[in-house]
Amino acid sequence: MNILDTIVAQKKVEVENAKKHNSISVLQKMPYFNRDTFSLKNILKEGISTGIIAEFKRKSPSKGFINANANIVDVTNSYAQFAAGISVLTDTSFFGGSFHDLQEARVQKVPILRKDFMIDDYQIYEAKAIGADVILLIAACLSPKQVKTLAKLAKQLNLEVLLEIHCADELQHICDEVDMVGVNNRNLKTFNVNIETSLQLITQIPAHKIPITESGITNVETICKLKKAGFKGFLMGENFMKNANPGMAFSLFVEQLNQTSCE
Repeated sequence: MNILDTIVAQKKVEVENAKKHNSISVLQKMPYFNRDTFSLKNILKEGISTGIIAEFKRKSPSKGFINANANIVDVTNSYAQFAAGISVLTDTSFFGGSFHDLQEARVQKVPILRKDFMIDDYQIYEAKAIGADVILLIAACLSPKQVKTLAKLAKQLNLEVLLEIHCADELQHICDEVDMVGVNNRNLKTFNVNIETSLQLITQIPAHKIPITESGITNVETICKLKKAGFKGFLMGENFMKNANPGMAFSLFVEQLNQTSCE
C-alpha cells in the first residue's frame, strides 16, 4: 500500500466510529451548522487579496512534526489579515490536526477550508457542523461519480468545493458542482513535489473553474510564475509552519509579495 491508500483505509475506520458517536441529526444541531458561510471562490475570482490560502498544518506523513506547538488562534490571526482563505488540517493520525483546530480558527472572518480525506457523505455534514466554508475532494482517492455525489451534497449545505487533482487522468473528475480545481504539485502516492505539474495542467482546466495551485511554493518568484500561467489561488502551509512563528513568516512573505511586480 502507498501512503494515500494507508490514509484512506484509516479514514474509513474513523468515519464508521464517528457515525456511532454522533448521528447526522446531532451534527445538524451543532452551533455552526446553520451559519452563513464565506465564499473563497468569490474572493479568488475578484482578485481582491493576495490569493494565498494559508495553511495550518502541524505535521505530515513524509516529514513528521513540522510545528507541534503552534497556537492556531495566534497563527490564523496573522493569516486572516492578508490571506484569501485559511486551510486547516483536521486529520489527526497523519497530520496532527483536529476538529478543535478548525473550530478555534473559526473566529476568523475569512473562508476556511477543511483539509482532510473526504470519502463519505457523513464528513460533509461534519465539515458544516464544525464551521468550514469549503471542503476538499481529492480525485486520487475518489471516482468521478463519488466526486459528483459528495460535491452535490456540499452545495446543498452551502459549502464550496475544491477538487484536488495531480495528473491529467484526474481531469475527468471535474464536474458542474465543483467550484475550484486545485493542482497538487505533491504526488500523494510518493510525496514527490514538482511545480511543473501545475504549469502542465492549468491549460486543461475549464476556464469557468477557479484554478488553485498547491504545495511546493516557497518564494515570491514562484507565485509570480504561477500567477502568469493563470492561477488565482496559492495554497501554502509548510513554508510558513516550519518557522517558530508561522504568522510572522506569513506577514513577511506577503510584504515581499506586495513589493514585487509579477508583470
